[in-house]
Amino acid sequence: MNNNGALSLLIFALPLLLLGWLFFSQNKRMKQMRDFSSSLDVGDQVVTSSGIFGTVRHLDDTSAWLEIAEGTTVRFDRRAVAMKQADTSTTDAATDAHAGDAPTDDAPGATPGSQQNGQ
Repeated sequence: MNNNGALSLLIFALPLLLLGWLFFSQNKRMKQMRDFSSSLDVGDQVVTSSGIFGTVRHLDDTSAWLEIAEGTTVRFDRRAVAMKQADTSTTDAATDAHAGDAPTDDAPGATPGSQQNGQ
Protein backbone atom coordinates (compact mmCIF):
# COMPACT_ATOMS: atom_id res chain seq x y z
CA MET A 1 0.00 0.00 0.00
CA ASN A 2 2.89 2.36 0.81
CA ASN A 3 4.45 1.67 -2.59
CA ASN A 4 1.19 2.60 -4.37
CA GLY A 5 1.05 5.99 -2.58
CA ALA A 6 4.60 6.86 -3.61
CA LEU A 7 3.81 6.00 -7.24
CA SER A 8 0.70 8.21 -7.29
CA LEU A 9 2.69 11.07 -5.71
CA LEU A 10 5.34 10.66 -8.40
CA ILE A 11 2.72 10.68 -11.16
CA PHE A 12 1.26 13.90 -9.71
CA ALA A 13 4.63 15.62 -9.06
CA LEU A 14 6.34 15.00 -12.42
CA PRO A 15 3.94 17.12 -14.52
CA LEU A 16 4.18 19.92 -11.95
CA LEU A 17 7.98 19.81 -12.09
CA LEU A 18 7.87 19.87 -15.90
CA LEU A 19 5.56 22.90 -15.91
CA GLY A 20 7.80 24.68 -13.41
CA TRP A 21 10.88 23.99 -15.53
CA LEU A 22 9.11 25.22 -18.69
CA PHE A 23 8.02 28.41 -16.93
CA PHE A 24 11.54 29.04 -15.61
CA SER A 25 13.24 28.45 -18.97
CA GLN A 26 10.73 30.67 -20.80
CA ASN A 27 11.32 33.52 -18.33
CA LYS A 28 15.08 33.11 -18.72
CA ARG A 29 14.79 33.24 -22.53
CA MET A 30 12.58 36.35 -22.37
CA LYS A 31 15.08 38.09 -20.07
CA GLN A 32 17.93 37.30 -22.48
CA MET A 33 15.93 38.76 -25.40
CA ARG A 34 15.12 41.94 -23.42
CA ASP A 35 18.78 42.35 -22.47
CA PHE A 36 19.88 41.85 -26.09
CA SER A 37 17.29 44.28 -27.41
CA SER A 38 18.31 46.95 -24.92
CA SER A 39 22.01 46.46 -25.78
CA LEU A 40 21.46 47.35 -29.46
CA ASP A 41 23.11 50.59 -30.52
CA VAL A 42 23.25 52.70 -33.67
CA GLY A 43 26.00 51.40 -35.96
CA ASP A 44 25.74 47.76 -34.86
CA GLN A 45 25.79 45.23 -37.67
CA VAL A 46 22.94 42.78 -37.08
CA VAL A 47 21.01 39.89 -38.60
CA THR A 48 17.20 39.70 -38.40
CA SER A 49 15.26 36.55 -37.62
CA SER A 50 14.42 36.30 -41.33
CA GLY A 51 18.12 36.36 -42.27
CA ILE A 52 18.47 39.95 -43.49
CA PHE A 53 21.85 41.54 -42.77
CA GLY A 54 21.97 45.24 -42.00
CA THR A 55 23.40 48.09 -39.98
CA VAL A 56 21.30 49.81 -37.30
CA ARG A 57 20.72 53.44 -38.34
CA HIS A 58 18.01 54.51 -35.84
CA LEU A 59 16.35 53.00 -32.76
CA ASP A 60 13.24 53.79 -30.76
CA ASP A 61 11.27 51.83 -28.14
CA THR A 62 9.64 49.39 -30.59
CA SER A 63 11.43 49.74 -33.94
CA ALA A 64 14.87 49.51 -35.47
CA TRP A 65 15.74 51.05 -38.82
CA LEU A 66 18.30 48.92 -40.64
CA GLU A 67 20.30 49.96 -43.66
CA ILE A 68 20.36 46.79 -45.78
CA ALA A 69 22.02 48.34 -48.84
CA GLU A 70 23.55 51.72 -49.56
CA GLY A 71 20.68 54.20 -49.37
CA THR A 72 18.07 51.53 -48.50
CA THR A 73 16.73 51.71 -44.95
CA VAL A 74 14.03 49.33 -43.73
CA ARG A 75 12.04 49.53 -40.49
CA PHE A 76 11.87 46.35 -38.35
CA ASP A 77 10.29 45.50 -35.05
CA ARG A 78 13.09 45.37 -32.47
CA ARG A 79 12.08 41.80 -31.61
CA ALA A 80 12.92 40.75 -35.19
CA VAL A 81 16.61 41.56 -34.70
CA ALA A 82 18.02 38.15 -33.83
CA MET A 83 21.74 38.69 -33.30
CA LYS A 84 24.71 40.93 -33.86
CA GLN A 85 27.02 40.04 -36.72
CA ALA A 86 30.44 38.67 -35.97
CA ASP A 87 33.43 40.89 -36.70
CA THR A 88 33.36 41.19 -40.49
CA SER A 89 36.57 43.16 -41.01
CA THR A 90 38.68 39.99 -41.37
CA THR A 91 36.18 38.19 -43.59
CA ASP A 92 35.74 41.24 -45.86
CA ALA A 93 39.51 41.47 -46.39
CA ALA A 94 39.70 37.78 -47.30
CA THR A 95 36.72 38.13 -49.68
CA ASP A 96 38.27 41.17 -51.38
CA ALA A 97 41.58 39.35 -51.84
CA HIS A 98 39.88 36.45 -53.64
CA ALA A 99 37.38 38.54 -55.61
CA GLY A 100 39.68 38.77 -58.65
CA ASP A 101 40.26 35.00 -58.70
CA ALA A 102 36.67 33.98 -59.49
CA PRO A 103 35.31 34.21 -63.04
CA THR A 104 32.26 36.42 -63.52
CA ASP A 105 29.07 35.31 -65.23
CA ASP A 106 27.21 38.15 -66.91
CA ALA A 107 24.58 35.90 -68.48
CA PRO A 108 21.02 36.80 -67.48
CA GLY A 109 19.53 34.31 -65.05
CA ALA A 110 22.91 32.82 -64.15
CA THR A 111 23.65 32.21 -60.52
CA PRO A 112 27.00 33.47 -59.30
CA GLY A 113 29.74 30.93 -59.84
CA SER A 114 27.64 28.71 -62.12
CA GLN A 115 28.78 27.71 -65.58
CA GLN A 116 26.55 28.27 -68.57
CA ASN A 117 26.44 25.84 -71.51
CA GLY A 118 29.17 23.60 -70.11
CA GLN A 119 31.86 26.27 -70.29
